[in-house]
Amino acid sequence: MNGWILAATVVLGAGGAAALWGVATGPLPRRAVAQNLATSVVCPALLLLSEGYGRPSYVDLALLMALLGPVGTLVFARLLADELEDDQPRAWGLTWTAAGLSAVVVVAVCVATGPGRAMAKLLVIGALLIAGNVIASRALSGGFRGVRGG
Repeated sequence: MNGWILAATVVLGAGGAAALWGVATGPLPRRAVAQNLATSVVCPALLLLSEGYGRPSYVDLALLMALLGPVGTLVFARLLADELEDDQPRAWGLTWTAAGLSAVVVVAVCVATGPGRAMAKLLVIGALLIAGNVIASRALSGGFRGVRGG
């Protein structure tokens, strides 16, 4: 076991436990935030595992998760808008913690990878993951001001 795999284990253990707790014990707003947290934890863990096992295909899976995870949260926010309107979740601390974790992991893996096409892909994954997480969290907490119906 190397440091990359150990870091992925810690990220999945802590983040996965928090997401599982939120899904299993909470009301609807907490479950929706936990779904968003699960995506925000699995994607950096896949990047760490990619480096730990030396398998670049895990990076492609992380790219897919970075694209589809926030979209799933936005679908939930749209479909459950009536139920979430009464008790809107507020998880900005969790959102920025997950965004910070994503940034740290992407930078660490970029340094290990070195310049090139793989680094550009990692930077795109990081941007998608952080922006998607922030946008999805904002959508769950009531949408954007000035946007009708959102």
